[in-house]
Amino acid sequence: MGRRGGGDVTRRGGMRRNVELKARLRRAAAVRGAAERRSGAAGTALPQADTFFRVPAGRLKLRRSPDGRGELIFYERPDSAGPKLSQFTITPTDDPDGLEAVLAQALGVLGVVRKQRLLYLVGQTRVHLDSVEGLGDFLELEVVLSEDQSVEHGERVARELMVELGVQDEDLVTGAYLDLLLAKGGVSP
Repeated sequence: MGRRGGGDVTRRGGMRRNVELKARLRRAAAVRGAAERRSGAAGTALPQADTFFRVPAGRLKLRRSPDGRGELIFYERPDSAGPKLSQFTITPTDDPDGLEAVLAQALGVLGVVRKQRLLYLVGQTRVHLDSVEGLGDFLELEVVLSEDQSVEHGERVARELMVELGVQDEDLVTGAYLDLLLAKGGVSP
């Protein structure tokens, strides 16, 4: 996969980068309407199941899609609220069952996150409205950085879009959905 959508990607040591933020949604319908207006299109439905594996640093997950394909995604990003740099590598697979079996045996499984995702493209930003099983509704912004764009530029874009979508600072969350589920005791293998 050369592109992830929503703009150009940057490769540093084989890794791409974007600026991300995650927020709990109090008014999911209002944010959905604002995302549709900003993107000029209805969201694309992407049901996903992410299996997370034990790794010494960063996060490694196998994302499954309903078409039977998958993507192995490794990423590193700080566990802090607000916009932050995420560096990631994605490898597609046509055999997610086989890959999961090998990774589970070699590394162990931390848990599975299941979600219904609506994707909107707003300029270089991927706007995700996620309904996460066991957690509720969230917004995730991924500002895909081009090679000549700074992290500060991505943070500015994320903050501006956050305000346009009506998300407040107190709605921002840290970590991954897996972390929130683990803290709740609601992760399934």
